[in-house]
Amino acid sequence: MISHVFLGITEHARAHDFYSAIMDELGYVLKFCYPEKSWSGWVEKGTLRPIVGIGKPYDGEPMSAGNGQMLALLAKTRKIVDATHAKAIALGATCEGTPGLRPHYHPNYYGAYFRDLDGNKIGICCHASED
Repeated sequence: MISHVFLGITEHARAHDFYSAIMDELGYVLKFCYPEKSWSGWVEKGTLRPIVGIGKPYDGEPMSAGNGQMLALLAKTRKIVDATHAKAIALGATCEGTPGLRPHYHPNYYGAYFRDLDGNKIGICCHASED
């Protein structure tokens, strides 16, 4: 299973504020924040892992968003998918797919997609049949 996912960023304070708002919508909590290292990470409340982390690349090179790579974050309800997508767009993200059913994945897959402030593609999805 997954221990952690790490997304490259260019500016820690900006990315931390963006992801703090997104994770709050999803009900995730901050596990750590090390501004001096440019790292932050969130988990589901009451858990240790998996961690969704952000930070400047360890090798010191500029980050670049990959094509075909995506982090999909789980939402408990479709309403949370809608609210999180709206929050991301309001914070400056770029829409990559409005909230809605994606039956080509499975009949109950409800998702939305955006690119964060550094170009990383993020999906928000709910697998429940209804809220």
